[in-house]
Amino acid sequence: MTETSELDDSFHVFDTTLRDGAQREGINLTVADKLAIARHLDDFGVGFIEGGWPGANPRDTEFFARAQKEIDFKHAQLVAFGATRRAGGKASEDPQVKALLDSGAPVITLVAKSHDRHVELALRTTLDENLEMVRDTVSHLRSEGRRVFVDCEHFFDGYRANPQYAKAVVRAAAEAGADVVILCDTNGGMLPAQVQAVVATVLADTGARLGIHAQDDTGCAVANTLAAVDAGATHVQCTANGYGERVGNSNLFPVVAALELKYGKKVLPEGALREMTRISHAIAEVVNLTPSTHQPYVGVSAFAHKAGLHASAIKVDPDLYQHIDPEQVGNTMRMLVSDMAGRASIELKGKELGVDLGDDRELVGRVVERVKERELRGYTYEAADASFEILLRDEVAGKPQRYFRTESWRAIVEDRPDGSHANEATVKLWAKSERIVATAEGNGPVNALDRALRVALEKIYPQLAKLELVDYKVRILEGKHGTNSTTRVLISTTDGAGEWSTVGVAENVIAASWQALEDAYTYGLLRAGVEPAE
Repeated sequence: MTETSELDDSFHVFDTTLRDGAQREGINLTVADKLAIARHLDDFGVGFIEGGWPGANPRDTEFFARAQKEIDFKHAQLVAFGATRRAGGKASEDPQVKALLDSGAPVITLVAKSHDRHVELALRTTLDENLEMVRDTVSHLRSEGRRVFVDCEHFFDGYRANPQYAKAVVRAAAEAGADVVILCDTNGGMLPAQVQAVVATVLADTGARLGIHAQDDTGCAVANTLAAVDAGATHVQCTANGYGERVGNSNLFPVVAALELKYGKKVLPEGALREMTRISHAIAEVVNLTPSTHQPYVGVSAFAHKAGLHASAIKVDPDLYQHIDPEQVGNTMRMLVSDMAGRASIELKGKELGVDLGDDRELVGRVVERVKERELRGYTYEAADASFEILLRDEVAGKPQRYFRTESWRAIVEDRPDGSHANEATVKLWAKSERIVATAEGNGPVNALDRALRVALEKIYPQLAKLELVDYKVRILEGKHGTNSTTRVLISTTDGAGEWSTVGVAENVIAASWQALEDAYTYGLLRAGVEPAE
């Protein structure tokens, strides 16, 4: 394992996704998962990656052993996490401290109690002994050649209860050789102005190098982290996508983006910020959580514009409604088409999709009116770009652009006395002047229709063999009740190279599904460069 960095040591970006982030409900990381995330974080260029607590569980112990052999770190240093020695003992004889050294990590983060009540009630020792535990453990690890950071757990609550003791813990850590003392808002209850005031005071009173670790229980973790930086903290602890216990931790990506783009601090290697959106989504895939669409900077909706007023301004200058150029963080601007759309929205969306609308104001006006009319009936094009592109191309061509024409379709659901079910579909359609009738079975009526459509068309359009339905959503629309309600179906499809969404609306869920399926196959052939036949 090598540790190299293009950056100096004046400011630290410290990631704790593999430890603190893994405490989020629903995240269960294997050793392979942790290794994959560590590689992504190193690619991003963070300075420190906290890998877990070696000795506390076999998984973390194995991770450190494998990381040393399997990852050639180019930017990050691997960090082991553990606690100060036990009360009444010696750090040199403590098995947990020995496990930290055995991990081989060049940097060790120690968690220390800084709230007097926690010392007395949780550690069941004296305030003086707690200070000695900090001094002894830090000194011992430093004597073994390790760099040491100290997390002052529950610091802000402890500072409120007993500021002198909280600051004494900071002094004890710094004087024993800790490079950074991190003030932790462990319960996540602080607000930015409070954090800024406390950090500034502690910095002035102790002279220690300070860091910040903020939980997000007030929804202020990113703001609290930046407030600490404003007060003089030079070490920020965060997790990818804000993963963490309860509601999460300070989110690595908006913190880093703010430091680079708003504060002008060089905290990542050159060009790494443009990889941020990719890294965020890649880590979300590893932990098996859907990326948040509305996450700042990296969400797919972070630079998505819907209102016609916004679109008109963006057409003149994108910066009028965007705080940064999305390409700076590897994201893209998107125009959403909806019943709020105006001419500018349609023109920009056409340009985004590669459809030349020229200066035809009448054409644009027709598209605007058609979108509004169809959304009034329940369609949604902001979530179904493929269906919108088909609509747009139909208007440009002056007629529907189709690869096949449906004569009829039928789906049968059969319940049998033995409790089993059968689903069968028949489709009748025309393609390239040929009438085709196809029947197929499926594990549901929509699946049966999908299979029948494939049977009917794949001989004529072999490109369809690559298509796969990856998501299916049904929503009952407001305005009607019970079984007489209007239904909207959204289908997501992939050809292995990209993914697109289509929409169908009808009072019958199967009919709505058929509409979405027709558009999905039509768009798949359009992407494949096939010329329309009908």
